[in-house]
Amino acid sequence: MARYIAKNIVAAELADHCEVQLSYGIGVAEPTSFYIKTHGTGKKDDETLTKIAKDIFPLRPGEIVAHLDLRKPRYRKTAAYGHFGRELDEFTWEKTDMVDNLLEKV
Repeated sequence: MARYIAKNIVAAELADHCEVQLSYGIGVAEPTSFYIKTHGTGKKDDETLTKIAKDIFPLRPGEIVAHLDLRKPRYRKTAAYGHFGRELDEFTWEKTDMVDNLLEKV
């Protein structure tokens, strides 16, 4: 989910670089920590982007699974050449389909 959020923020041209920090605790559905850092490249400050992303993106584990359609096995396609940086329809975490939602909130 962190990669998906970062890719969408960069695709929306809200930052040139984006780092997303997510942490979870056992038995806690909401992230115990969520923060966006743009290393000074953000069009908005990091706190504003963090709040916007928190409002738009699903961050609870069950919501992430549903949003990225992770119940569908993709093991063969990820076994060779990895599962990041490849623009296949099955790799939902690589999509930049939340750009419009981000821009509406800004």
